[in-house]
Amino acid sequence: MRQPLPPRIALVVASALLAGPSQGCEIALVLTIDTSGSIDRGEYRIQTEGLADALADPEVADALILGQVALAVVQWSGAGQQSLSLPWRRMLSHDAVADFSAAARDLDRAFAGSDTAVGEAIGFSTDQFAAVADCRRHIIDISGDGPINAGRPLGPERNRAIDAGIAINAVAIEDAGQSIPITEFYRRAVITPGGFVLTARGLTDYPRAIREKLLREVARPMG
Repeated sequence: MRQPLPPRIALVVASALLAGPSQGCEIALVLTIDTSGSIDRGEYRIQTEGLADALADPEVADALILGQVALAVVQWSGAGQQSLSLPWRRMLSHDAVADFSAAARDLDRAFAGSDTAVGEAIGFSTDQFAAVADCRRHIIDISGDGPINAGRPLGPERNRAIDAGIAINAVAIEDAGQSIPITEFYRRAVITPGGFVLTARGLTDYPRAIREKLLREVARPMG
């Protein structure tokens, strides 16, 4: 059953829809999927299906179309393992959103059984925005369940994103058995100033978290 929107976000979406379509692309958003060794086959499907369901949600779809949002999906794992799995597409109609949602749901896994190169995932995602330079805001979403343990250092790649005017937000997938809370790692080392982290309490909570994150990013701010 679809969860109701928080009152403030519902008001934002409703008011924006009454105002009519926006002029040009408001947001370019890279959605990343963790395919490192800690993610098994079922957990990978929870990510792809959770993303697909969130995109197909009527409130999310309306906000994407209103902002003419450009979406792309990147899969990432260890050093040198990053893939632009779904290239940029503009969300200009409900059919476009439905097609992108279906493509995300059917997405084959690009990598398996490797490390967690968060810095390289950010660096690779940063490079993708040259193709959507006309969009007013650029955002990277990092979703994952572990801290960096491979690849290039995270700090310089994060700083490169900041210098390019790119925001980084995150969904931290927490496991009760982890020694290092992933939410705190993302908050301290990954997101950019003004960015945010949403916590999924295990992968089964990921669909709820990704929907909430998308609404927070693409719903127009009041005023």
